[in-house]
Amino acid sequence: MRVKDMFLKNEVNLVIFFITIFFLFPEKAYSTLESKKRVLNHLSSLKYFSASFLQNDGSNLSEGKVYIGEKRVRAEYFSPTKIVIILDEDKAMYYNYELDEDEFFNPKNTNAWFFYDIFRNPDFFNDGSMEIKNNELILEKTGFDNDERSFLIKVYFEENPLVLRAVEVHIDENFLKLSIFNHSYNEQFDKDFFKLINPKFLN
Repeated sequence: MRVKDMFLKNEVNLVIFFITIFFLFPEKAYSTLESKKRVLNHLSSLKYFSASFLQNDGSNLSEGKVYIGEKRVRAEYFSPTKIVIILDEDKAMYYNYELDEDEFFNPKNTNAWFFYDIFRNPDFFNDGSMEIKNNELILEKTGFDNDERSFLIKVYFEENPLVLRAVEVHIDENFLKLSIFNHSYNEQFDKDFFKLINPKFLN
């Protein structure tokens, strides 16, 4: 091949490279940004919502249901132990039905804080990242909790239609994954359903 032909070939390859950089990547970045905005809007809209979940921490399986109110989140575990947890931004209640034991606490000082921040803190994922993979959207957030423990949270969505499918939480060496199903929208909750009070006093 003549020097001139080699030079022209290199020029063409260079043009193709810059077209890829300036046109393909920004389109992908725009698509990711739009997907993140769509997912955040969806999370914010999940009021009066409930879904069943299976929780796996690598050693144990738990079954329960999460309820999203206007301001609070309620998580009920049915097995292996019947427990209810109700969370607000800076206050929460835990009740163990079998032990008839309740406790009031600041959720930010426990591993339960992510329930509230994922569903009722609209700013939590603002600095998070989004990955688009096949028909799946993965919202990801890293940081440190109140005890300076590192965390990684991933929230998985089916892209079309947009449906919440799983939540994965890593806090230091602790891990759990919630697989989410049986979604129910526009739920009607009793006025006392999200009250921070021992359930036996409501009956």
